[in-house]
Amino acid sequence: MIEYKHQFRVAYPDTDKMGTVHHSVYPKYYEIARWELFRSIGISYKLIEDRGYMIPVLGMNFKFIKTTHYDELLTVVTTLKSVKGVRLVFSYQLYNENNELINEAETDLAFVVASTWKPCAVPDFVLHAIQQHSRKQVLSVSN
Repeated sequence: MIEYKHQFRVAYPDTDKMGTVHHSVYPKYYEIARWELFRSIGISYKLIEDRGYMIPVLGMNFKFIKTTHYDELLTVVTTLKSVKGVRLVFSYQLYNENNELINEAETDLAFVVASTWKPCAVPDFVLHAIQQHSRKQVLSVSN
């Protein structure tokens, strides 16, 4: 599968009164990391929308392991785990500056036609980019 590392600093508005990153911010972090993975293989979300598709999130799972604070440098390791029919599954591991795992997550998304919101197979231009950049010989692609 494809793996991508994205680094960023925790912004002040991402923290709560306890001084830690609020749990509601993690989906934003992972969405940014997911689109940076796509951008790294030559596909922007704008391109997907321009071609008439959207990719809504169907589900998210998180495991909170450690807290993190304002101005810490974090690294998200995003992995495209599978492509099956209309669905894409991503996993995320979030590390702090000491390379300690602080959060794990998984998201399940589906391609839909923008004009109808009807599910559709992953478009060929997306599959092609994924297959070209996959670290494995055979990508887990099935219908």
